[in-house]
Amino acid sequence: MGTDGVHGRWPEEPPDGSQSVHSSQEAPNPRGAKERRKVEPRKPMTDNGTNRSAGVAATTPSKQAEDIYGRWPWVEYTVWTERMLARLEQSEPTTKWFGLWDKVWAERNLRKGYYAVWRNKGAAGVDQQTIQQFGAQEQWQLDKLREQLRSGCYQPLPARRVWIPKMGSPEKRPLGIPVVRDRVTQTALRNVIEPIFEHDFASSSYGFRPGRGCREAVTQVERLLKEGYIWCVDADLKSYFDTIPHQRLMELIEERIVDGKVLRLIEQYLKAGVLEQMKVWQPTDQGTPQGAVISPLLANIYLNPLDHSVAGKGWKMVRYADDFVVLCQTETEAKQVLEYLRAWTTAAGLTLHPVKTRVVNAQSQGFDFLGWTFRGGKKWPRKKSVLKLRESLRRYTARSNGMSMAMIAAKLNPTLRGWRGYFGQSPPTSLRDVDGWIRRRLRAMLRRRERRQAFGLTPSDHSRWPNRWFGKQGLYSLEHGTCEYA
Repeated sequence: MGTDGVHGRWPEEPPDGSQSVHSSQEAPNPRGAKERRKVEPRKPMTDNGTNRSAGVAATTPSKQAEDIYGRWPWVEYTVWTERMLARLEQSEPTTKWFGLWDKVWAERNLRKGYYAVWRNKGAAGVDQQTIQQFGAQEQWQLDKLREQLRSGCYQPLPARRVWIPKMGSPEKRPLGIPVVRDRVTQTALRNVIEPIFEHDFASSSYGFRPGRGCREAVTQVERLLKEGYIWCVDADLKSYFDTIPHQRLMELIEERIVDGKVLRLIEQYLKAGVLEQMKVWQPTDQGTPQGAVISPLLANIYLNPLDHSVAGKGWKMVRYADDFVVLCQTETEAKQVLEYLRAWTTAAGLTLHPVKTRVVNAQSQGFDFLGWTFRGGKKWPRKKSVLKLRESLRRYTARSNGMSMAMIAAKLNPTLRGWRGYFGQSPPTSLRDVDGWIRRRLRAMLRRRERRQAFGLTPSDHSRWPNRWFGKQGLYSLEHGTCEYA
C-alpha cells in the first residue's frame, strides 16, 4: 500500500471507506444505519441544566439517519456517525463535547489523514522526511503514530520556518511547515472537531470552510453593493495568524470541547515552536503557524465571536480568514463600524493594519477584495492578481525557452484555465490584455530562435504568427475560454 504513494499512484483506500468507526463505547453493528443496535449513551453531564455535555454515542432516530449525510457531505464518515451528526444538529451553543479522543487516533481516521496529506503533497518539515519516505513505510509509520497517541507519549515537532515574498511588497510572509506525521495527526484531529465548530460559524465567514470560498464571498459582496451598501470598511488584520492569543483561543475551544486529551493535543501544537535555518528553536507564545493543517480552523474559531457580534448589530460583513469588508449604506455608519472594529480587535489582542484598513466609497474610490477590484458597480482583476499571474508564466515564455510550442502550451494551459475559472467574469479587455502579453512573449521567443532580435510587436510578427496560429498549437485563450479562436 505504501509503495503506491512512492510511485505517485493513488494510495489504496479501504473498500468500505464509507462506514463509520465505532467509538470505544459502541458495539459493532453489521446491520447498517437503519437497523443499528440500540446503544446506551454515556450519562450526560449538566451544569444546573444550562451547559449540556454531549457524548459521541448518543442515540438517533433511524428516520433522521436516512438523509443526514446529505446535509453533511464533507464530514469524515470514518469519524462522524449518523447519530453523532444528529446530536450535533440538535445541540445548543452551550453544549460541550467529550469522548472524542479515541476518534482522533482511530486507525481509519489516521489513514484518512495520511491520504489527505498525500494528496496535498507539500514540503518536508524539520526532520527532512518527505511524504514519499513516510509512504514507503506507511503501515509502520501509522501504527507507531497511533500507539504514541493512544499511550500519551506523542509530542509534535517544531514547524520549519520559511519566508515567502509578498507580491508588490518588500515584506515577506512567514510559513510554518510541520513534519509529515504531525500533518497527518492534525488532519485526523480536524476530522473530529471541525463539524462541532462549523455548526456554530456565522454565515458571513467564507474562508477555509466546507462548501464556501472566494467565489461565494465575491458574490455576496456584489449583491450588497447592488442593494446600495456602497460605503466599505476595508479591513485587514496585521500578522493575524502570528498574533492570536493562545489563552483566549483555548477558552473559546473549551466552550465546546471538554475532552482533556483533545485540548492538550491542540495546546501542544500551539506551543510546539518553530525552527528556522541557521537559527535556534523559537518558542511560539502566540499565534498558530500558517501552513499547519489545523491553523485555518483555529483562526476561524477565534474570529467567530466578531462575526456574530457584527451580524447582531445589523452590519453586513464578508470575511475570508483575516481579510474582510463591512459594507454600509452611509459614511457615518461605516465610521462607526471602524471604531467598533478597532475596539474589538484591541480587546482581543489583535491589530488592524494601519495602512490597509480604511473607509472608502465603492462608487468613486473602490476597494480590493479577494483578488478583485470593485469600483463603480463593476469588478475586474486587481493589479496584483495580474502581476502574480504574469510572474507564474514568465519561466515558460522566456525567449531562451527551448521547449516546443505544444509543450509550452501544455505547461501554460492549466494555470490559464484555473485563472479564467475564477476571473472569467472579468471585462473582456482584462482577459484580452493578458492573452496579448503571452503571445507577444512567445513571438519574441520564436524570433530569438531564428537569431533575430525583437520584442514580437512588429506587424510582420503578427502576420507570420497570428492569434489563430497559437490556438492551433493548443494555447488556451483567457478571452475566449478555449484553444480554438481567431
